[in-house]
Amino acid sequence: MPKPTHTCLLISDFTMEPMAVFLRRGKSGLRIDPVVAPFNQVMQVLVDSRALCWETNPDFAVVWTQPGSIIPPFDRLRQYEQVPLNTILSIVDRFCELIMGVSKRLKAVFVPAWVLPSGERGWGMLDLTSEVGLGGTLMRMNLQLIERLRGIPNVFIMDTHRWLAASRKQAFNATMWYGAKLAFSKEIFEQAAEDIYGAIAGILGQSRKLVVLDLDDTLWGGIVGDIGWENVILGGHDPIGEALVDFQKDLKRLIRRGMLLAIVSKNEETIALDAIEKNPEMILSKDDFVSWRINWNDKAQNIADLVEELNLGLQSVVFIDDNPAERARVRETLPDVFVPEWPKNKLLYPECLGKLTCFDVPNISEEDIRRTKLYIAERGRSRLKIGVSSLDEWLKTLELQVTVEELNEFNRKRTAQLLNKTNQMNLSTRRLTETELIEWAGKKNHIVYTFRVLDRFGDSGLTGIASVSIDGQTARIVDFILSCRVMGRKIEETMLHTLSTLIRPKGVSKLVARYNPTAKNLPCLRIFENLGMQNQGNGVFIWDMACDYPMPSHIHLG
Repeated sequence: MPKPTHTCLLISDFTMEPMAVFLRRGKSGLRIDPVVAPFNQVMQVLVDSRALCWETNPDFAVVWTQPGSIIPPFDRLRQYEQVPLNTILSIVDRFCELIMGVSKRLKAVFVPAWVLPSGERGWGMLDLTSEVGLGGTLMRMNLQLIERLRGIPNVFIMDTHRWLAASRKQAFNATMWYGAKLAFSKEIFEQAAEDIYGAIAGILGQSRKLVVLDLDDTLWGGIVGDIGWENVILGGHDPIGEALVDFQKDLKRLIRRGMLLAIVSKNEETIALDAIEKNPEMILSKDDFVSWRINWNDKAQNIADLVEELNLGLQSVVFIDDNPAERARVRETLPDVFVPEWPKNKLLYPECLGKLTCFDVPNISEEDIRRTKLYIAERGRSRLKIGVSSLDEWLKTLELQVTVEELNEFNRKRTAQLLNKTNQMNLSTRRLTETELIEWAGKKNHIVYTFRVLDRFGDSGLTGIASVSIDGQTARIVDFILSCRVMGRKIEETMLHTLSTLIRPKGVSKLVARYNPTAKNLPCLRIFENLGMQNQGNGVFIWDMACDYPMPSHIHLG
């Protein structure tokens, strides 16, 4: 089955064809069809919804402009005219209003921050201290842009300055500008395309969330089994040791962004874990890893086993290993796993990790921040399960509590995230941005319920969604989603009980669910086949609202 193509409209006051070339290349299974809006027609395109370029029905848009072109008073400032700051910022506000307007018809709008043309010095040493300095004014313009658009969930300000800093070559070429109206070098466009790819993948729920790491010559220097944990290269006054400490610090930062870390290493487990627990230079501790496979088995098989244990998909995995042969083995055997090329020079490890765009997400929820703790708590549940004689006995020991809320301003970010990331227990697998979800829920007879799960090991957070569309006496379940972390604990039955209870007063006599098959949501069909609903065939299930859907006795509903 071919991958769906997502159209991205490129709106600019300079030539954007190089950007279109980079976006069109395709990457990591994401196909983008770039459409270049008419040259230097930014305002016209933003204002006119009937412009020809909108007929392509784009999913995304990039609005990349030069400050002097889109904010005319700023160009006057460049000519050393006296222009009040408020005059400039008022036009920035108008530009923001146009961005807000087009955002209503798109999944997302990306707005690269404004930068000065290369070599522009403005007032020199006074440029950041003078009230009319170009650099200082541009900072205020970008800050105004950020503040005005901050509350729009599908508008993202992109860091153009980082693209310039990452370019190894001159960012601006006068010959290319005057000859072809290219505002930047091709290296800048390539950097921009990388970030746009990462952003779109994150919005579509395709970001990676599990980093599987090798140990020897990856987290530390040297072979711990040969030289002992006391002698591995890590920290100290050694350049490589310092770089590897910084690499571990950067991995720790990923945990705080909601990513998971795991280990797959060819080693003796006791020796490797000793190095992690006893070496004082280690930044990462054993509790920073949700799981590990430290043995002499095939790494590809170890990764597959580990991912199955964590109830994740291979498409969520990044594998980092210093050994090119191991990288090639995993890349060939598990094509869904992202295996970045890794430098031989260990001093480049932090930089290489920092360049990866596969972790980009449109927002970070409380559940993301606590994700590692949630998985460690799950290890405790699994150990408890081994010690009991039956599933029902195990469920009773968990002391499960489920809290139900309608969609609101406090849970909508996490709800949109769960909607877009969940694949297995997902009835319809529809994808909506936060803005689209809010718009859908606001329509008459549309309701979105969210479910939080808590047990004696900890709070699993918002892990379930059920939405319905009511038409007369029939309520159709549009979304029925449950995180893999809490599957198999009869949360599904609790969700159906909640739906039947809450919508019965609305005159509903029939609850209908229609399963939409995808490559990954077969577990959802299997669960619905065992929920006790009337199976009509072809993925259609019905519950007669004349009967109460039974509530699991081991769960407290709040």
